[in-house]
Amino acid sequence: MKMKETLHLGKTAFPMRGNLPNREAQWQKDWEEKDLYGQRQKLNEGKPTFVLHDGPPYANGNIHIGHSLNKISKDIIVRAKSMSGFRAPYVPGWDTHGLPIEQVLTNKGIKRKEMSMSEYRQKCHDYALTQVDTQRKDFKRLGVSGDWENPYITLTPDYEAAEIRVFGKMAEKGYIYKGLKPIYWSPSSESSLAEAEIEYKDVKSPSIYVAFTVKDGKDVLDNDTAFVIWTTTPWTLPANMGISVNPEFTYVQILADNRKFVVAKDLLETVKEAIGWQEVEVLQELAGTQLELMTAQHPFYERESLVMVGDHVTLEAGTGLVHTAPGHGEDDYIVSKRYGLEVISPVDGRGVFTAEAPGFEGVFYDKANIMVTELLKEKNALLKLDFFTHSYPHDWRTKKPVIYRATPQWFASIDKFRQNILDEVEKVDWILPWGKTRLYNMIRDRGDWVISRQRAWGVPLPVFYAENGEPIITPETIEHVANLFAVHGSNIWFEKEAKELLPAGFTHPGSPNGEFTKETDIMDVWFDSGSSHEAVLRQRADLSFPADMYLEGSDQYRGWFNSSITTSVAINGVAPYKAVLSQGFTLDGEGRKMSKSLGNTIAPEKVINQMGADILRLWVSSVDYEADVRVSMDILNQVAEVYRKIRNTMRFLLANTEDFNPATDRVAYEDLRSVDKYMTIRLHQTMKEIREEGYEKYNFLQIYRTVMNFLTIDLSSFYLDFAKDVVYIEAKDNYERRCMQTVFYEAAVGLTKLLTPIIPHTAEEIWSHLKEEESYVQLAEFPEFQENFVNQAELLDTWSAFMDFRDNVLKALETARNEKLIGKSLEAKLTLYPNEQIAALLVAVNANLPQLLIVSPDSFEVKAPGVEVPEQAMKFEDVAILVEKAEGDVCERCRQIKKDVGANAKLPTICGHCAEVVTKEYPAAVAEGFEA
Repeated sequence: MKMKETLHLGKTAFPMRGNLPNREAQWQKDWEEKDLYGQRQKLNEGKPTFVLHDGPPYANGNIHIGHSLNKISKDIIVRAKSMSGFRAPYVPGWDTHGLPIEQVLTNKGIKRKEMSMSEYRQKCHDYALTQVDTQRKDFKRLGVSGDWENPYITLTPDYEAAEIRVFGKMAEKGYIYKGLKPIYWSPSSESSLAEAEIEYKDVKSPSIYVAFTVKDGKDVLDNDTAFVIWTTTPWTLPANMGISVNPEFTYVQILADNRKFVVAKDLLETVKEAIGWQEVEVLQELAGTQLELMTAQHPFYERESLVMVGDHVTLEAGTGLVHTAPGHGEDDYIVSKRYGLEVISPVDGRGVFTAEAPGFEGVFYDKANIMVTELLKEKNALLKLDFFTHSYPHDWRTKKPVIYRATPQWFASIDKFRQNILDEVEKVDWILPWGKTRLYNMIRDRGDWVISRQRAWGVPLPVFYAENGEPIITPETIEHVANLFAVHGSNIWFEKEAKELLPAGFTHPGSPNGEFTKETDIMDVWFDSGSSHEAVLRQRADLSFPADMYLEGSDQYRGWFNSSITTSVAINGVAPYKAVLSQGFTLDGEGRKMSKSLGNTIAPEKVINQMGADILRLWVSSVDYEADVRVSMDILNQVAEVYRKIRNTMRFLLANTEDFNPATDRVAYEDLRSVDKYMTIRLHQTMKEIREEGYEKYNFLQIYRTVMNFLTIDLSSFYLDFAKDVVYIEAKDNYERRCMQTVFYEAAVGLTKLLTPIIPHTAEEIWSHLKEEESYVQLAEFPEFQENFVNQAELLDTWSAFMDFRDNVLKALETARNEKLIGKSLEAKLTLYPNEQIAALLVAVNANLPQLLIVSPDSFEVKAPGVEVPEQAMKFEDVAILVEKAEGDVCERCRQIKKDVGANAKLPTICGHCAEVVTKEYPAAVAEGFEA
């Protein structure tokens, strides 16, 4: 037997390398086979419910790094709730309707117009489900736990039926109406476009200043005065119905080259230079409010233009007076609607003027620019024509310009219940307080919601029309359609005639001949996902309404957060969520937005294959997700280093508790040494902080920092540093050794449980080497911290002061090492010259000081306060420290320099204390003699 074999060097089967890319998949297969999600739900039956409702990602393509941030964050929260006294089911969902899927099919060569609508929609349906399967696999590989076999999908019959009922309830309350509103329209593809379908390109446009002669100046302006507007779209002037001014601005009536005009005071010099006026005299100043309800003569039609006030008018460009055509601009529409103006949109789906624009009928809108300009010249209304290049919206498919065009659309009237929504916004717990302000302002300022789309792939609007054109939306027709959809899916709407979709024997006064037609538009996809509170939370027995939390990216204040609270307040009177948490976007390492064109994207699959999902999960916990977060392979490599630190520390704890039986070897707290009590207190403080300041406040970064602080400062740099001189050297059942093993084991168990929501694969691997009842750590509960430990102020103060003292000792030892006086600290002879306070402190810690300071006990001395301090000692405020070379021999076993090495003739290479341990534990080896 060799002497080193008498040391209790920690041994464990827990490997140093995680091999996460391979091992994680094995763990996940095991969890699925054992139905750990189901087991956890069963364990939590009867506990308070916490429901985090999943916002549906769009089913198209593999997941990206932003998906990972979102889904891992949700999983951390749900797992933490499940382990801390809550029944926390998680039902993932997918958004499966909309344009991107239609676009994919187009790119695949599928021609929509060469097949029936029903056939085309079936192809969209089938493609969407393949994408759900792809993303489900990706999300599960992240280690996200949930009801993956029973997700909610917006294309399923039950979901579509619930959505129809949401629409019906809103219609029943009078919130749904049909009207005109300008939307993005692509003449080149003859269809409406959503914001996401727009891209911008530079174009050269005309820039004109136009005079609108005052007709009714309200006794403030003369009729020989003209309002000056500026526009880059002359073709919209046939649709002009008014002029908008800002009520906060000051305007001036001027005499310019013998003509009277009105412009904003702050833009007078700019306009003067642009038009080329030579002599300008200000006749009077006017508040914007004074101009309200004045009228002007349209420059070439026999109608009036009303002067209105609106906050959308700015001083960034133009004249401060805005040409307002409600059929061709959103701001124009909103302000005109407030004043009850007619919405004129004299351009058809091909971009060609209709008879509503006399003199331009049959002309393509872009070609009308020249004609309008010539007509303005003829009427002496054109003050200046110029050209400039600027960014302009284009159709992302045809790459041709789009226009704003008012078309008949279905709307949800926000005005009718806006205040109710705002009241509910106030009641929600906004975990990031600015989120409330953001959504509140959006709801306050938003216009009515356009819920119709001229698309193929979506949920049909369940509207019928009588022979006289009257829309039919009744509780009877809605429920009948919902029931049809629940059985057959929404494709039945396109497979059957209107009469076949109505209840048997249905009659209506507007259809004397019993004939009906049906709406061909579909619902906005935000209405789809915004109905999930009804289709999912209220329909599933394991969930509850309202949800406890919605968590999505910050773009969802405009999207899902918004549409969900709108539909929920409309039909239920309450918000669908009790709390909302939002996250920033993922950027590359340099803070740039990720895009394929820049080549700076990072595929989660690549990270998982190289490093493992737990590295990605640990990264999520390491970022401040309230703002945009950076990620790169360099950043992930840094996180991998932190992971190795966690793994190696946990491995040390496992290795050095291999021979520890917590049932029989545990030392009660009151029997622990002072230093072990201190570490127990620090452990409980750490557990309290992780739970209360981390998990309960959804502050993952706090958890990350707290764990790393405890592992590196409390354990690695202090407790584990001197532990080797105890757990390796002392007898197996030695009291000091069992004290430290008690702390090790409690730390290993507590930290493993608390790390489970963040790195579940690694936590499960650690758990398999612990001696706990639960077969999986995911089925355990979070560790309970004890307040009586956490609040032991006197002991904490003592040890806090000792750690400051220890820092001074370490500085003195480091200085001696740099001066080549010593190598390892065990080679030092340490003499302390404390003042009264430090002397009292060293007594109060009641500890083996050489052991804590990792110096040889035979070469350690504490002098009484007041003893003369040698010149060569390093002096601190409260202690002087003399470091010299220790005298004696090195013990082969404990490596300390001792004066009694060889005192035992049978064991000549070790010190007396080691000889005592070895003789007791290995008598046969002592008798036979040890190998050299």
